[in-house]
Amino acid sequence: MTDLSLLILSEQADDGPAIERLYERTFGPGRFARTAYRLREVMEHRREYSFTARIGTLLVGSVRLTPVLIGDTPALLLGPLTIEPPFRSRGIGRALIEASLKAAREGGVKLVLLVGDEPYYGRMGFEKVPHKRVELPGPVDRDRVLIAELVPGAFEGVEGPVRPDWSGER
Repeated sequence: MTDLSLLILSEQADDGPAIERLYERTFGPGRFARTAYRLREVMEHRREYSFTARIGTLLVGSVRLTPVLIGDTPALLLGPLTIEPPFRSRGIGRALIEASLKAAREGGVKLVLLVGDEPYYGRMGFEKVPHKRVELPGPVDRDRVLIAELVPGAFEGVEGPVRPDWSGER
């Protein structure tokens, strides 16, 4: 059997249908009810900060980042992050997130927000947002709202509602 290495690649325009099928398999129809999805459904993600994971030609994972505002402060919303179940617990999610955060930092982004598990995402620099400092448009477990400062001190004084960032600038 041939050793197939993991490739982390920038998302391409023609990856969209395969990524959507991956979401259908891993998240099912319940994904449409999630608060974070509500933000993503009205905004295009930023492909330059979004990545895919492939083993050979097989798409096994994806991460996307979408522009949002926290109050008046630009940020990116990380997610969805998904990995095909047989390929989980092999470091693929971490590799995707690290690629996205590196690209975002190099692109001048200062903050990345997400809704997720702190024990997992904390290993990649995410911390819990203090309660009531950030308001998401829908129900969410406040203990799962996390932020990563890509520039030290970037979250200082930032608060308010999270909404789509239509400016398209970073």
